[in-house]
Amino acid sequence: MVDIVGSTTFGDAWDATARANADHTFLVFLSATGQRTQYTYREFDLQVARAVRCFTARGISRGSIVAMQIRNSGEFIACLLGLAKMGAIAVPIGLGVTAAEVAGIYRTCQPGWAVVEAGNRDLHEGLRAVHGVLPGGLLIVHDQDCDPWEGSQPSEPEVRDEPGVDDAAVRSDDIAEIMFTSGTTAAPKGVMVTHANLVYSGHYAIWQASLRPDDRIFTTMPACHSNFQLVALTGTIMAGATLVLVEHYSARRFWADVRAEGATVIQLTAMLARTLLKQPVDPLDRDHRVREALYFMPLSDEDKDAFTSRFAVRLLNSYGSTESICWVVTDPPLGERRWPSVGRAGLGYEVAIVGPEGQPLPAGQVGEFRIKGVTGRTLMAGYYGDLEATRATLGEDGWMRTSDTGYMDADGWFYFVERACNLIKRAGENISACEVEAVLETHPLIKEAAVIGVPDPIRDQAVKAFILADPDCGLDAAAVEAYCRGRLAEFKVPHIIEFVTEFPRTPSMKIEKRSLS
Repeated sequence: MVDIVGSTTFGDAWDATARANADHTFLVFLSATGQRTQYTYREFDLQVARAVRCFTARGISRGSIVAMQIRNSGEFIACLLGLAKMGAIAVPIGLGVTAAEVAGIYRTCQPGWAVVEAGNRDLHEGLRAVHGVLPGGLLIVHDQDCDPWEGSQPSEPEVRDEPGVDDAAVRSDDIAEIMFTSGTTAAPKGVMVTHANLVYSGHYAIWQASLRPDDRIFTTMPACHSNFQLVALTGTIMAGATLVLVEHYSARRFWADVRAEGATVIQLTAMLARTLLKQPVDPLDRDHRVREALYFMPLSDEDKDAFTSRFAVRLLNSYGSTESICWVVTDPPLGERRWPSVGRAGLGYEVAIVGPEGQPLPAGQVGEFRIKGVTGRTLMAGYYGDLEATRATLGEDGWMRTSDTGYMDADGWFYFVERACNLIKRAGENISACEVEAVLETHPLIKEAAVIGVPDPIRDQAVKAFILADPDCGLDAAAVEAYCRGRLAEFKVPHIIEFVTEFPRTPSMKIEKRSLS
C-alpha cells in the first residue's frame, strides 16, 4: 500500500530518527525517587541494541509473543523498540492490573516470554506454569540483583548489526503489539496494533500537535497505554523531539517539573487537571513554555475556565480510542476551537453520526460516532483471538462502530455526549453518567465522583453515585442530593449515594466502573 507509512516499520522509523538526531536528547526520565536520567538518541540506541541481543539469546524471534509488565521507565521503551525491530509482538500490561486480568491475558494470547518487574515475578511464574510456558522465558527488570541485559552490551559500531535481526523479514502490516483496552466498563479486549499503526500515529501526532525536533513532550501517562504510546512516544520518535517521561503522577510536583523541564507539550486527563487546580497557587504557575495540552477533556466549563486562566495554557480537545489508533476527532493545531466541541475529523479519517439503522443524522441530532479509516493502517487490525468482536466493530462497510454517542453541528464540529455503556436508562429517560459526574465534581467538598445505573424493579435503572470526599468534611448523602437537585432535572438526580475512600482504577487511572455496584 502506498500511503504516508509505505513499507516503514516501527523499527525502521526508530533507526532513521536515531541516525539523524544522534546527539539530540531523546529521553529524560524522572523517577519516583527524584532521580533524573537523560539519554541522547545515540545513547538510547545502545540500550535498544542491548535488549535485542538479550531477546535473541533467549530465543525470541519474529512472531514471538512477549508480555511486558514494566513500570514507566527507559527499560519499557527499550523493550518495546527492541521487540519491534525483531518483529516480535509486545503485550504491554499495566502494573495496576489485577491478577485475574493478567491471567485472562495469558489465556487470550499465550505469551511465550515475559519481561516483568521483580515484584510480579511470582504471579508470572505461576501463570506460566499453569499455561505450560518454559521457565527460561521470564526476564526481570528493576531488580538490584539482576540486569536483564547482562552480557548484551554491544560496542557502538555493532548497534546496526544485531545478530538475529532480519530487517527485511519485518513488514509494516505485521502485528507489533496486542494492546488490551482499559476495561472501564467491560472485560478488556486485545487490540492488534500493526507497525503501520504505530508509524501512522506518529505522523498524525506531528500534525495534531505541530510537533518539531525542539519540542519537549511531558507525560505521566502509563507506558502500557495507548495515550502514551500512540501520541507521546511515536510522536516524539517521528518528530525527532524529546520525551520527558515521569514514573508516577504527583499533583504536588507536576507543574514544577513541567516548568523545570521546559515542556512545550503536555498530556493531561480530566482527573489531572482537577487535582492540579486543588494545589496551592504558585506565582510561577503561568511562567512556562507549554503551548499545547492534549487531549480529551470531559471537564465542566467552570473547571476548564479555571484551569486555562490559572495556568495560561490552552487545551486541545479530542476524541478517539485504542481501536481508532489516533484521536480521530480533534481540535485543529491552528485556528478556531469551539469548546466543548471535541473538534473536527482529523487527517486520514472520515467521521459520521448515525442512527440505529446506520443512517446519517442531521446536525444537532445525537447518534453513534462511526469512523472510516484503513484497517491495520489508520485503524486497528482487529481484536486478537476474537473474530466475532472484530467483525462487529470493524464491519464490512469500512466504518468502525464505536457505540459512543455525540452530535455534529452545521459546520462539521463534533460534540461528545457519552460512552454508550455509561448511559443510564431510567423510566424511559436516557441519563448521561458523565453529565451527573460533572455536576457532582463542581461541589467544593467532592474530590471525585463516579455514577452508574443499578437495577430498579420499577424504573429499570436507578442512578447511583459514588463520592470521594474528605471523611471529616461533614458532607452527607442528603446534602449531595440537594446539591444535584438544584442543578439537574429531577430524573437525573442520584438517589443512591455511597461514600468511598478510593476508587478501583485502570492502568490509565480511569475509574474502573465495572468494579462498582
